[in-house]
Amino acid sequence: MTGKGGTGKTTVAAALALALAADGGRVLLVETEGRQGIAQLFDTAPLPYDERRVAVARGGGEVKALAIDVEAAFLEYLDMFYNLKRAGRALRKMGAVDFATAIAPGLRDVLLTGKIKEAVTRRGKDGRPVYDAVVVDAPPTGRITRFLNVTNEVAGLARSGPIKTQSDGVMAVFRSPQTAVHLVTLLEDMPVQETADAIGELTAAKLPVGSVVVNMAAEPLLPEEDLGKVAAGGLTGADLLPALTAAGLRGDAVVADGLAAEAVEHAQRWVAQDALRGDVEALGRPVVELPLQVGPIDLGTLYELADRLGGHLTDEVAA
Repeated sequence: MTGKGGTGKTTVAAALALALAADGGRVLLVETEGRQGIAQLFDTAPLPYDERRVAVARGGGEVKALAIDVEAAFLEYLDMFYNLKRAGRALRKMGAVDFATAIAPGLRDVLLTGKIKEAVTRRGKDGRPVYDAVVVDAPPTGRITRFLNVTNEVAGLARSGPIKTQSDGVMAVFRSPQTAVHLVTLLEDMPVQETADAIGELTAAKLPVGSVVVNMAAEPLLPEEDLGKVAAGGLTGADLLPALTAAGLRGDAVVADGLAAEAVEHAQRWVAQDALRGDVEALGRPVVELPLQVGPIDLGTLYELADRLGGHLTDEVAA
């Protein structure tokens, strides 16, 4: 799950994880940017570099979450491929891990995506995948292709050996039918343009593009055929006052004017967003809309959004 900053991609990723966990699913929700946004959404303690259950879905499913720590992933990598866990700890104390990822930025993405690939391909004692789905709260659209296309990133680091093998394994998963890159946008000019640009870059890199999730969409509170007229200022307090009186409400000019102003503001917002729906449809991807939420996002809101996503993105993942 990716999107321009401010579009709510972390919220949508969390809601998708809950939707996929419905009816007994086992889902891992992965954070890659170190912001602890998932912990805040689920009102839990900061996530360690460990898979921890953060929610139970209807039907007995569960969502576990993991915040990938680059240093911990580096130690795990050294132990896995070079049996150098103790040496890795010494490097960490010396600050060598930060130094290595600073001079070779591609290494950081190799470590992060390698951990994701391991979770996707991990199997239990019964031979079945440990998780039915892995949802990744990925970097923003501006760097999503570079993050996922680790083959290019690793080209300057190694042409053979464990790092090259690791990146090849990651790309085999990321370019397979197992993977879909969903994009979150708002019905605003810049997010829609960044979404279009990201789809072009992902397609050129042969990475599978999924759906476009339109987040925080204003739902019409007036008949759609009247919204254009109201947005143009075609509603005043004087228009509303007789209706308030007929409804038995104690209306006066001040109340009527305030209600009319709110109606005009809502209509203008809806009309502005609706004008961009055609641009989103023109991207050629399935589109799912999520409504604007009033107030802070809490666990109850996540379940509501999960219900909205259910049957849309979940079907695509199952396919």
